[in-house]
Amino acid sequence: MDKPKANLFSSIKSLKYLFKKPVTIEIPKVYREAADRYRGFHTNDWDKCIGCGTCSEICPTNAIRMEKVPGYEAGNGQTDERPVIDYGRCCWCGFCVDICTTGSLKMSKDYIFISPDANDFIYIPDEEGINKNYPEEGYRRNDETDLLELERVIMGHLSAEERGDSFIEYVRGYSKEEAIREASRCVECGICTYTCPAHMNIPEYIRTIWEDDLEKGVEYLYKTNPLPGVCGRVCTHKCESVCSLGHRGEPIAIRWLKRYIVDNTPDDEYEKVVLAEVSKPGKGKVAIIGAGPAGLSAAYYLRTLGYEVDVFEQMPLAGGVMRYGIPRYRLPDEALDRDISFIEKIGVRIHTNYKVDKEKFKELKEKYDAVFLSTGFFTGRKLPPHILPGSDHTDVIAAMDFLPKVRDFVRGMGEMPEVGEKVVIIGGGNVGFDVGRSVVRLQRMKYGKVDVTITALESEDILPADREELEEGREEGLKVVFSRGPKEIVIEDGKIKGLLTVKCLRVFDDEGKFNPQFDEEDKLFLEADQIFMAVGQAPDYNYIPDDIMEKLEIVRGKIKADEYGRTNFEWLFVGGDIKEGPDIIHGIANGHNAAKAIDEYLRKKYGIE
Repeated sequence: MDKPKANLFSSIKSLKYLFKKPVTIEIPKVYREAADRYRGFHTNDWDKCIGCGTCSEICPTNAIRMEKVPGYEAGNGQTDERPVIDYGRCCWCGFCVDICTTGSLKMSKDYIFISPDANDFIYIPDEEGINKNYPEEGYRRNDETDLLELERVIMGHLSAEERGDSFIEYVRGYSKEEAIREASRCVECGICTYTCPAHMNIPEYIRTIWEDDLEKGVEYLYKTNPLPGVCGRVCTHKCESVCSLGHRGEPIAIRWLKRYIVDNTPDDEYEKVVLAEVSKPGKGKVAIIGAGPAGLSAAYYLRTLGYEVDVFEQMPLAGGVMRYGIPRYRLPDEALDRDISFIEKIGVRIHTNYKVDKEKFKELKEKYDAVFLSTGFFTGRKLPPHILPGSDHTDVIAAMDFLPKVRDFVRGMGEMPEVGEKVVIIGGGNVGFDVGRSVVRLQRMKYGKVDVTITALESEDILPADREELEEGREEGLKVVFSRGPKEIVIEDGKIKGLLTVKCLRVFDDEGKFNPQFDEEDKLFLEADQIFMAVGQAPDYNYIPDDIMEKLEIVRGKIKADEYGRTNFEWLFVGGDIKEGPDIIHGIANGHNAAKAIDEYLRKKYGIE
C-alpha cells in the first residue's frame, strides 16, 4: 500500500498553536486530585514490612535496594533492612506493589515533591510518605496483577479410614510435578534461613527442585543437616512459621520439599555427595554418648573433618527419640535407617546396646580426646501424687514409657502395649497427640472402636501441638477438651474411674511465665480406665561421675553450656535435649556447632593450624 503524500500546508496549519495560551499548572501552588489508581510516591508500613527484599528483586530498573536501618531491631521472621527507592530510576510500573509479600508497600496519590538536592529523591518509604503528609493510597494490586501464588500445593494423605488402624506412613509425598509447582512459589527471600535453628540453605535447595538438579539439592542439605530424611518428615518446621508468603497466603511447604529431594535422589548419587564431604584423617578421637539427632549430627561433621568418631548408644537401635519416641506413621524406620546409613558409610562407628555408666564414662574420658554428651530427655515425667492425687496408680503411664513400646511392637520387637477401652491423655503438645493417635490405632486393633480424649490446659488458639496434629487426630477419632487442668485421678476399688478436671482460666501470667490459674468451682469429669501423661520428659545423668557432675551447672534440668556446647571442662561438650530441650532440628544444630568447637579444641591441643 502506498504511503499518503505529505500535505504541503500541514506544517503551516500548526502555526496557529503559537498564538494559543498554554495550559500551565503552577506546581506546587495548584494541586489537581490524582486518579484513584494513580501511581505516585511509595509508602511502606514498617509494622507489616519484614524486609524480605522481593520488591528489590523484581524491580526492572534497579530503582530499589535494601539497606540496614541504623538502630532498628528486627523481630523474629524479619530482617533489619528496608527498601530504599531511587526516584531517578523508578519507572512507576508498580511491580513492587504487585509482589509485596505482606502488602506493606503501596503507591500513593501524592505526585508532587520539590527539592534542590538530588539525594532527597533517594528515599526510604514509611507510612508518612515522602512529603510527611500520610497520603491517600493510589495504585493497588488486584487478583489480576498479584504476582504471588498464595495457595500451597496440597500434599496427598491417606484418608482417616485408611490410616486409623495402621501404623504405615500416611503422608504420600510430592510427585515431581507437584514439587516443581510448590518450589516455583518461593520468592527466595531467605527469611526462613535466619529462623531455622540449623540455618539451612532453604532457598538454595528449593531452587534445585525447580531446576531439576536434586544432586545439588542434597549438597545443600548436607551443609547443615545430615538427617534430611528425618527432618523432611518430622521437623517442627519453624522456617514455615515465618515464610514471607504466609503473611497473605499459605507458607511454602519447606519440610515436604526437603523430603522430596531426599526420597527422589538415587542412593548412588546420594552416596557420591556424602562421601565427597570427608576430609583427610585428622589427629584426634571423639566419643559421643547418645545416638540421637545431636549425637549423630556431631558425629557426621566431626568425621567430615577427619576425626575418628565412636558413638555409644544404650538402645538396640540408633536414633534416640527419632527411633523410639516418634510414631512410625510419622517417621518410618526406613527413612531414619537411610540417613544413619550414610553417616556410617563415611566412617562413623556406632556401638548399640552399650550403656555408659560412671566407670565406663571414666574409661571414655581416658581413651578419647573429647567427649560429647547427647543423651536426651528419655525419662518419662508424671505429676507427683501431692500435685495430682492418684498419679501413682499402675494404669497411669508416662508418654515416654509408652511410645518406645509402641515402636518396638510395630517393628516386631515386642508385644502390643496394654491400652484401655477408655483413655484420657493429659497434655496438649505434639507428644500428647503422638500418644493419642497411637492409642487410637491400638484400640482399633484390639477393640474395633475408639474412645480417646486429650485434655489440655491451653485453649485451641494457643495449643502447643501443631495444627495438623489436632486436625488429623480429630479425623481419626480423638476428642480434645481445651482449657482444663487435672485435679484428681479418681480411683474406686483399686481401679481408675476417670480424671476430674477444673477450668483453666489462663496458662501464662502477665509476664508471659507459665503460671496456670484455675476456677476450682468449674469441674468436668472425664471417664477413663487408663490415663497417660504427656507433661514433659526428663534427663538421666546417673552415668556422669560425681566429681564431674558437681562442677556442671544444671538449669531446669539442662546442662549449662555456651552456643557451641562448651562446658566447664575443656574436653566435655553437650548438645540436644540436655542443652536446649526436646526438638530435633535444634539438636542437629547443636551437634553441628559442637563439632566446630571440638575441632577448634583438638587443633589447639595438637598444635594444628
